[in-house]
Amino acid sequence: MVSGSHCDIGARQIDAVTVVAVVGTLDSVTAPQLESAIADAVTAAAGAIVVDLGGVDFLSSAGMGVLMGAHADLTPARRFAVVADGPATSRPLRLVGIADVVGLFATLDEALDAVTGGDV
Repeated sequence: MVSGSHCDIGARQIDAVTVVAVVGTLDSVTAPQLESAIADAVTAAAGAIVVDLGGVDFLSSAGMGVLMGAHADLTPARRFAVVADGPATSRPLRLVGIADVVGLFATLDEALDAVTGGDV
């Protein structure tokens, strides 16, 4: 394991939405954990999936790749959104154009409203 690479990923159900929350570093070492958590949410037949990056302090291209892959695999069959607000997450997602493709929200409440109300 690369020194400094650590993240905790947890999932919880809010009505028909599975929220996958990530805390820590999302890089090439830890991105497979996120990919696995999203796959588990799909297997659990979630109506929508929200990835909450609110606790992420570093987001690499590997983490962004997982988000793009999930978006490509899940939509339009399932709604998919990402919560990211801050320089470590929303800034890189906007800079590389992912925010133009994936529903990006500043808060979990906004993301939940979007995936349940049809705005994603």
